[in-house]
Amino acid sequence: MIIGIDLGTTNSLAAYYTEDGPRIIPNRLGKHLTPSVVSIDEEGQVYVGDLAVERSLLYPQSAASVFKRDMGSKKEFHLLDKKFLAEELSSLVLRALKEDAESYLGEPVTEAVISVPAYFNDARRRATKRAGELAGLKVERIISEPTAAAIAYGLYQRRDQARFLVFDLGGGTFDVSILELYDTILEVRAVAGDNFLGGEDFTAVLENMFFDKFYDLDRMSLDEKTLRHIHKQADLCKLGFTDSRTSTMKCKIGEESYEMTVELSRYEEACSDLLDRIRRPVKRSLSDAHVRLSDIDKVVLVGGATKSPIIRRFVSKLFKMIPDTNINPDEAVALGAAIQAAMKERKDSIKEVVLTDVCPFTLGTEVVREWEDHQFESGVFCPIIDRNTVIPASRTERLYTVRDNQDKIRVNVLQGESRFAANNLSLGELLIDIPPKKAGEECVDVTYTYDINSILEVEVKVVSTEQVSRKVFLGQDVDMSEEEIEERLKTLSYLKIHPREREENKYLLMRAERIYEESLGDDRKYVESAIRKFEKILDTYDQGLIEEAKEDFKRFLEMMEE
Repeated sequence: MIIGIDLGTTNSLAAYYTEDGPRIIPNRLGKHLTPSVVSIDEEGQVYVGDLAVERSLLYPQSAASVFKRDMGSKKEFHLLDKKFLAEELSSLVLRALKEDAESYLGEPVTEAVISVPAYFNDARRRATKRAGELAGLKVERIISEPTAAAIAYGLYQRRDQARFLVFDLGGGTFDVSILELYDTILEVRAVAGDNFLGGEDFTAVLENMFFDKFYDLDRMSLDEKTLRHIHKQADLCKLGFTDSRTSTMKCKIGEESYEMTVELSRYEEACSDLLDRIRRPVKRSLSDAHVRLSDIDKVVLVGGATKSPIIRRFVSKLFKMIPDTNINPDEAVALGAAIQAAMKERKDSIKEVVLTDVCPFTLGTEVVREWEDHQFESGVFCPIIDRNTVIPASRTERLYTVRDNQDKIRVNVLQGESRFAANNLSLGELLIDIPPKKAGEECVDVTYTYDINSILEVEVKVVSTEQVSRKVFLGQDVDMSEEEIEERLKTLSYLKIHPREREENKYLLMRAERIYEESLGDDRKYVESAIRKFEKILDTYDQGLIEEAKEDFKRFLEMMEE
């Protein structure tokens, strides 16, 4: 059986699909949420969830939490005398969810669809898949949390064209995604986020307020057990604002009792820096999707941290609308993952829907850049497929030699946003032989083709010899044979055709050239300007922009002919 899993920073949960829709699977304690906390005792016994939380308060050196933020990294967590990577700790949480599901459903659970933040890069997604495999699960698919939430809300069942913004603030990560619905196609237009912003940071604000009030307490001198106690009380204080405009934080430290009452308005003011950090990904996603705030038809809240009155008021003011909270924000992602699992099983009761996605990170290569003063800078990142490009997609960049008699070009395949290649994630490289000539006389065309199945094909063509080298990079959830991969890439070959070479666009450009030749004076200038503008948009490869520009260009040509 396939289940859907929301592997969260602070809480995790699982769901399955029934004839009546998706349902949350309760854990062994009968609760829907399992804290993403792991603890180990001296005998090596592993504890996960609520019991691990309690043990962490008594034996802090034996427990770990918030490790999702370090997925895909080499950071080690020390639990007593044992060391774990974030993916190994995550696998223990997933194994607990798997066992609870098997107990509840009364049958083996061998497969799962697991959600990740939309902004997770390839290394983090691979680590998530490994965590599932370590837990004894075949990971059928890694799905972005906002996409899962959109599925849970049934956005794909609407019949009208609409734009949605999914605002996902969990315990440790923040994602914002813009999705657009056309008939049966649910298209992700843009994603942005912050992997180090979540409910834990809003809890930390209360901790800081507590230490500011009781300045005689030296945080650095307190032991780990006391700090855990303070953190828990701060979290309870934060939850207190859900039902009241004031909340009280009480701590017992040694023989002393400390109490702090906080007004909601004062707490909101103290959180202003965090709220500003939320604005940035929202602004970037709107910009990347080429939409305005007023173009958004519905805002959907996802993630436990969105239950905070501060967040709900902030979202309402920002978007000038009341957000949709019909589904428990803690459960939306898991329910959506379960529906996605049912879609993979082709359940008859699920409406067929096509889900598209975008590149969460820019794909490019490393180059040497020449500036106007003939100075060279090495180690520069050259983007080829920009972030938030709707996939599948194919883009080509021409690169030239920089040294006399250079006989090789190295194509370092990179993922990231930094201007410097070293700061981005290297997926691999190709070393290409070229004829030695003077600098700048030899060049290669580098073509990246990226598929929704996380297959990246890199093709390098030496322009002078037409010699082609090729390499395929597989993403975290590719479970396809070599023959299937090759067949898929063959079907995507049409993407390698430049938009200018597509028949309908060539027709418009040819028609425009005729109108230019038939025109005189200022009319010629208008036509030339329109042609240049359309060609510039074709060079972006952005299908959404191209479709809009094409309609504008058509109307302009009709007007000129009339």
